[in-house]
Amino acid sequence: MIFGYDRPVLAKSRLTLIRDAEIEHTIQLYATPILQAAGLNTEAVKVHIIRNNALNAFVAGGQRIFLFTGLLLRVDTPNQLKGVVAHEIGHITGGHLARTQDALQSASATSIISMILGVAAIVAGGAQAGAAILAGGQHVAQRSFLQYSRTQEGSADQAGLKYLTASGQSGKGLLEFLEILGDQEALMTSRQDPYVRSHPISSDRVSSMEVRAKASPYFDKTDSPEDIVLFDRMQAKLFGYLKSKTRTLRKYPKSDDTIPARYARAISYSQVPEFEKSLAEVDSLVAENPDDPFFHELKGDILFNAGNLDAALPSYGTAVSLLPQSVLIRLGLAQVEIATEDPELNAQALQHLEAIVRIDATSAAVWRQLAIAYGRAGRLGESAAATAERMYLSGDMKGARQQARRAQKKLPEGSADWLRAQDIENSAEKEIQRRQ
Repeated sequence: MIFGYDRPVLAKSRLTLIRDAEIEHTIQLYATPILQAAGLNTEAVKVHIIRNNALNAFVAGGQRIFLFTGLLLRVDTPNQLKGVVAHEIGHITGGHLARTQDALQSASATSIISMILGVAAIVAGGAQAGAAILAGGQHVAQRSFLQYSRTQEGSADQAGLKYLTASGQSGKGLLEFLEILGDQEALMTSRQDPYVRSHPISSDRVSSMEVRAKASPYFDKTDSPEDIVLFDRMQAKLFGYLKSKTRTLRKYPKSDDTIPARYARAISYSQVPEFEKSLAEVDSLVAENPDDPFFHELKGDILFNAGNLDAALPSYGTAVSLLPQSVLIRLGLAQVEIATEDPELNAQALQHLEAIVRIDATSAAVWRQLAIAYGRAGRLGESAAATAERMYLSGDMKGARQQARRAQKKLPEGSADWLRAQDIENSAEKEIQRRQ
């Protein structure tokens, strides 16, 4: 399930980061062999998903790839998505935009979105969106972040094809994706897909790509059945969450008994909400696939949203036991445990959340739940410190400074948490001064 949203504080451009254990798992599986072929650390390169209908993708903040849900729903095959990812990895290995993005290297994903003027302008298509971000004091030219030259595009194409071939995969998907966009350059700029505006397409570029792609011994290699299953489930999940029930039932009618169709309907019903219909669909999926953690996770999410916390707990517990390394599923379990207001379950939630931040301390959603759990446990200093972390990651520097000061007053001076709160205060203060 799509757990939640990390919304940039400064961005009023309808851009939202979403997190989903299954979708991130799928994209990671697709990207791993390409990253390995490129000689990159698979743990260091992060893929982020932006909830927006625009067809777009970009690299920012060093080794961070941002994919829009519009692109994830627009591509037709796993190989096309892999081609886009390979191309963006080509921009990373080529060091493109390195100088303009030095300031983003250590920023959180939400802060990066808040700092990129071009994202707002690309999505909203107007000066007001850019001005909303400019209010944060980010004096960076829009195109300097996202606009690639034709030379850089050609370089990323060649690198992407090289990595696809080295990992035994076809470059046909990347070629097909470029062909889909090929006619866009003839349109007025306001009507072009954002990907075309930041990744200029030309007939020469497509022709050159075709020659190189067809030279690969893997050009005619098709997607594996396993990759197709993952792809169909990803798109069904996104469609069910992001589109209306009417559109979902049109694309995935009740007569369609496939797993992706039932998955999409279960999610769509839960959004209305029609929990009984949603549970009926997901129960059929769980019955047929008892070892699938993501179906148990979805059931837990539906029950949680329906207010049935006692029933949601075992579903989430099963999901965690089936995929213990997933921080997002564990986060979902912690959220349910906190919501019960049971002190023992709150203590268990704290254990889950503290384990998560030891692995990944960059999610504002995790720090939000930690602040709540600490507060209910009467640990007010740690609650304020967690809130400071959340606000800092979200770009709210004044709020982070205030909460960090509050935390220092309540924590033992010189303790690890006290020192961290002091660091947040100092960093937030410097950022506030920089923005003025």
